[in-house]
Amino acid sequence: MTAQTHWQAWHEPYADENSPLSRRLRLVQQHIASWLDQRCDERLTVVSACAGQGHDLIGVLASRTDAQRVHGTLLEYDAGNVAAAQAAADQAGLSNILIRQADAGQHSSYAGAVPADLVLMVGVFGNISDADVERTVAALPRLCAEGATVIWTRARRDSDLTPAVREWLRDAGFVEQAFHAPDDVRFSVGVHRFENPPQPLDPAGTIFAFLD
Repeated sequence: MTAQTHWQAWHEPYADENSPLSRRLRLVQQHIASWLDQRCDERLTVVSACAGQGHDLIGVLASRTDAQRVHGTLLEYDAGNVAAAQAAADQAGLSNILIRQADAGQHSSYAGAVPADLVLMVGVFGNISDADVERTVAALPRLCAEGATVIWTRARRDSDLTPAVREWLRDAGFVEQAFHAPDDVRFSVGVHRFENPPQPLDPAGTIFAFLD
């Protein structure tokens, strides 16, 4: 039996529906579902960075009758999480969802997946340096289609970075649609809409590096 990796074990709190991670997931899923309800496009594209087991996007699409209009790419480095996400997508019959084992911190991993109508940065900003968070926000216009939505998360630690993240997003051409920061937990969930012209993807270089 293969030993469970740290990033597979990270998903265990999802088993408890009252855990902060499960509560955060439900908020993200609500915003994904709301985004789908608001978009009447026959074809929508989604890219999810550091997608883990894909609970957010796959969990929403699995219960929707319009799931086939969504073409998504989930980028995940951990092989066990990739397998779990693929199994979930297969079980839900989501043939338009590609699970790609790749480093989401590299520009090249997004080739063919962007520009996307929805960009998920869930569980990313809390696992990279503050400087890399700023660099990633600055790179988002290269991942976004015109009018795209970005959903992101970040824990509010002693030194709360979320005010800076929201400012960086504004400077990068995004308009805030929602921001959740519950008093009894540390997580936060932000939703922003891209209002500037898209920028071409630079296939070279690094956007961020995950902290172990």
